[in-house]
Amino acid sequence: MTESDRVDVGGVGVSVDHLIGGRRVSSPGSFECRSPLDWQHKLADVARGDAATAERAVEAAVDGFRQWGGMPVGERAAALRRVADLIEARNDDIALVETLDMGFLHRSMRERLVARGALNFRFYADMAEAHDEPRWPARGTAHTVQRMPAGPAVVITPWNAPFMLATWKVAPALAAGNSVVLKPAEWSPLSASLLADLTVEAGLPPGAFNLVQGIGAEVGAALTADPRVRRISFTGSPETARVIGAAAAANIVPFTAELGGKGPLIVFADCDLEAAADQAAAQYEDSGQVCLAGTRLLVESEIRTEFTDALRVRTEAHVLGDSRDDATTVAPMVHPDHLARVEGFVDRARAAGDTVVWGGRRRRGSLHYEPTLIEPASNHSEIVQCEVFGPVLTIQAFTSEAAAVELANSTRYGLSAIVYTGSAARAERVGRAVQAGIVWTNTFLVRDLAAPFGGCGLSGIGREGGNHALDFHSDLKTLIVADHTTDRPSE
Repeated sequence: MTESDRVDVGGVGVSVDHLIGGRRVSSPGSFECRSPLDWQHKLADVARGDAATAERAVEAAVDGFRQWGGMPVGERAAALRRVADLIEARNDDIALVETLDMGFLHRSMRERLVARGALNFRFYADMAEAHDEPRWPARGTAHTVQRMPAGPAVVITPWNAPFMLATWKVAPALAAGNSVVLKPAEWSPLSASLLADLTVEAGLPPGAFNLVQGIGAEVGAALTADPRVRRISFTGSPETARVIGAAAAANIVPFTAELGGKGPLIVFADCDLEAAADQAAAQYEDSGQVCLAGTRLLVESEIRTEFTDALRVRTEAHVLGDSRDDATTVAPMVHPDHLARVEGFVDRARAAGDTVVWGGRRRRGSLHYEPTLIEPASNHSEIVQCEVFGPVLTIQAFTSEAAAVELANSTRYGLSAIVYTGSAARAERVGRAVQAGIVWTNTFLVRDLAAPFGGCGLSGIGREGGNHALDFHSDLKTLIVADHTTDRPSE
């Protein structure tokens, strides 16, 4: 492969090579990238990085950091706004490539997720530029806290919503003055290559942003073990996070991880039942391949039957089809291996005595799995306690507010929760009692980017969002000056 190698993905030219030091770089090996919309169709053979690729990318990031980290914040912010402008200009191309590569609904991609990518860059550009260093007097001195760029950052992103999640992590790292090496998931790497193009077009200096593709155990492990890396940001599974965390600890590198979820969707009898049923049915839309999804339906006993009937009607209205068709409401699974994993969860639930209320089958000839509802025999059932990451919901009844909170907090996860109630007082009580990084009441997926984001327990460590992300990507320095210090002319 050469630096100019590009493949046609739905009419969009996409480079299959890495971006290192501002140039496209090939590898001797490659891995296949296929479309969930038609698994027989190979989209590309993508450059497969290795330890040598990782070494080269970190070296480029070290070099790039010298220029990018020393640049005035206003100049960095202007460059990031240019990236945002370019994302908006290429919204349709990015949305189509991501739909073909990962399978999410094209409508969602072009109307919401790609636009969020542009917003991420613009938000962090504005926030970094507007930062006012904290200052205060103390014991006859003036204290000032300075943010210093930390150095090269490694960003590792998951296969679901990869473009949006890459921008969510890359933008604050760059805004803080760090150089970045992005390693996207091997199941959906192509939109990250488009992002790499845009950073070059926006005029980021060589090495400020680098892209390395490949298998996690090969190139990802080498990136996270490099002692020159000064920050690691990861979204993915707890199993991989343990490995990355060990590598970060060995080099004393700050590490943040946004991991899995097993969110409760708590429905009280005093809520707008129709709205709650709409929200529950919407959890199926991206085939449940969303860490924030409310997959455990906890319903007050007195409305259990009425709620289930309303949910059934809405579930039966779902359309499983081609994600490019706006009539489709449920996307296919990302990969045959993931489909088999989800199917295994449901098969084991049946065998363990859990009741499959509806669904529970794959669609022949596609990677779709039917929207599924399971009534577990016990709260200890695997289907309740483990993240399935598919279109599989469980339903359990509760008889009191205290029982609802107990069920909500009964897994090792704590990423998100959804509550439906007509009582403001209950919303406050339950919202405070549920152990999760974010709790929505009577809504979902609405969040200001300045708010902290992350999980409790097995759902991760650290927080992203707003100043939390910029502080993570910075080394904080306290400057202390005695009050009697005065400026004197140099001699």
